[in-house]
Amino acid sequence: MTDLDFLRDAVGADRVSTDEYARDEHAGDWGTHPEDEVRPDAVVWPTSTEEVSAVLAGAHERGIPVTPYAAGTGLEGNAVPAHEGISMDTTRMDAILDVRPDDLQVDVEPGVLGSAVDEAAAEHGLTFPPLPSSGDISTVGGMIATDASGMQAVKYGVVADWVLELEAVLADGTVVTAGSEAVKSSAGYNLKDLLVGSEGTLAVVTRATLKLAGRPQQVRGGRAVFETFDDAAGAIADAVQSGVDVAKIELLGGFAAEVANEYVGTDLPDAPMVFVEFHADHGIDEEIEFCRTVFADYDPVSFEIAADEEMAELWELRREMAYALDEYRADLRPLHPGDVTVPIGSFPEIVRAARAEADERDLPMACYGHAGDGNLHYEILVDPDDEAMVERGEAAYEAVVEAAIDLGGTATGEHGVGLGKRQFMEREHGAESVAAMRSIKEALDPDGILNPGKVFPEE
Repeated sequence: MTDLDFLRDAVGADRVSTDEYARDEHAGDWGTHPEDEVRPDAVVWPTSTEEVSAVLAGAHERGIPVTPYAAGTGLEGNAVPAHEGISMDTTRMDAILDVRPDDLQVDVEPGVLGSAVDEAAAEHGLTFPPLPSSGDISTVGGMIATDASGMQAVKYGVVADWVLELEAVLADGTVVTAGSEAVKSSAGYNLKDLLVGSEGTLAVVTRATLKLAGRPQQVRGGRAVFETFDDAAGAIADAVQSGVDVAKIELLGGFAAEVANEYVGTDLPDAPMVFVEFHADHGIDEEIEFCRTVFADYDPVSFEIAADEEMAELWELRREMAYALDEYRADLRPLHPGDVTVPIGSFPEIVRAARAEADERDLPMACYGHAGDGNLHYEILVDPDDEAMVERGEAAYEAVVEAAIDLGGTATGEHGVGLGKRQFMEREHGAESVAAMRSIKEALDPDGILNPGKVFPEE
């Protein structure tokens, strides 16, 4: 790509770069191995809807691919420029435009960090509950693009449930508004929900109106340790099915606990653990006792509830899991970020399936995740120089995804499809449904310039 004058005209020469450092910074994300990175030809930093529109209109006219990019915390190559072209970095569009506490709403730009939204809401006694675990380092635009969710999804739902209205720019530079500030509408097609989770393949979001909620007056958390993985998974499913009003319920398998213990420097048992947190305005002790009663049927080794000031320490192992895996052994690295979700009644079964694959193929696999909504993260560790081990890891990874789909679940609960999950799209949705999705993509982006190479299986 040689014609960059239109980019400089669109945003100013000081916000266009072709130097190797900037291009390298935008060649991958957290889940991309170095050998899979693709450098864009140029990086551009718009600061307004008008500039995003000008960049896309110019790129559309010239047939140049544009890949939206934000904090780079994705795990499936969602923001990796599969076909070079332009990387559109939205992190300088990071304003909180308006907080309206009477409406329980906030207007934000896409580059604002999730934690900043929650802090702005807190000034009014409010919160933005669906933040993912990476909410302090990931942007709202990225969360909307992947329909992200976090530890509190079991109580509060996912990001899509909290988006009211979007302003977005289509591939040809046309600016559209999707949704409204009303909490419900039956007026026309639900374009807003079509854009949420589309990973920047249909439009680039430039403004979002989000719902807020009141902050709970009571917050208590704790941790239960179990003898077996089956007991831990069964206790989680039973608690959710029984209606325990839990805000977070997280799983950490025995090997995952071993990895986290080593990283954090703790001497807790290398045993399956369930982390719980409760939110309420009154009656929280009764809800905790309800959970304790349900868990008792699975013979926990221990179940401790912490005071407010001790809760962070109690949860430390779960919080540090992702970093612990990266540092576990110098000769091993995580193969792919497993992210399956199944109906809650099938959660124990998908846990057993994952463990069986690891045992059968003699692979270290860390299982953990937002178990309350049936979400299992599994990380297979392999020696990248051991071809046979990598092949076993790939086979196990795919087998767990297949098992989740067979249970009525999905290949990706919150990370998105990106590059890494495309091969499962037809298996999960069927060829006809994927074809219908392609037709929507072709209608909104007929030249295929917006984040090409993502979501759909290669043709």
